[in-house]
Amino acid sequence: MDWYPLWNSVRIAAASCVIVFFAGIAAAYYVAKLPRVLKGLLDVIFTLPMVLPPTVCGYFLLVLLGPRRPLGMFLARYGIQFAMTWYGGIAASAVVAFPLMYRTARGAFESFDLSLAYSGQTLGLSNTYIFWRIRMPACRQGILAGVVLAFARALGEYGATSMLIGYVPGRTATISTTVYQLWRTNDEAGAFRWVMVNLAISAVILLTVNMLENKSRKAGGA
Repeated sequence: MDWYPLWNSVRIAAASCVIVFFAGIAAAYYVAKLPRVLKGLLDVIFTLPMVLPPTVCGYFLLVLLGPRRPLGMFLARYGIQFAMTWYGGIAASAVVAFPLMYRTARGAFESFDLSLAYSGQTLGLSNTYIFWRIRMPACRQGILAGVVLAFARALGEYGATSMLIGYVPGRTATISTTVYQLWRTNDEAGAFRWVMVNLAISAVILLTVNMLENKSRKAGGA
């Protein structure tokens, strides 16, 4: 059994998870402080990939990053090509996973007790210190849940990934695209094996999310 799809899926999910972690936290932090109308507008924009069909997200990525598009041609001058490359899957997975991280982080930040931040300011602490040493630890359960959900979404991504990077064995194949390709070629036994691998990983991820939620409830009731 060729384990490349598993390795490729994990590295794509991990890399995209790092991107959406910082992007989602930054967006959630600043959007939470904006006026209601502007906040609502940005909410729609940032959450749109969660409600759009993944293939539509993949289409937009192709329009933006395709090799015959202005941005794609510009990046190609520096040897960067997202279409039909495994790291193109990072871009696709990051786009569809971002809303999960953003929404979860924003909910955590909005439930944060601002009196803690104000107390830190009266002590002369910098905003950076307050953010990383007070706000983030206080919101850690929600942030971790967002990271796990974003990783799970990126790991199971198919639509946008298949549109942008396709299926090339040993190069761009992921678990999801491999399952489809094996089923399409009537290799049901091979497809079933990868389905079971995906089920096992998903079960571990869901257990992790449940544990984080239980800890969050206990901390809130303490």
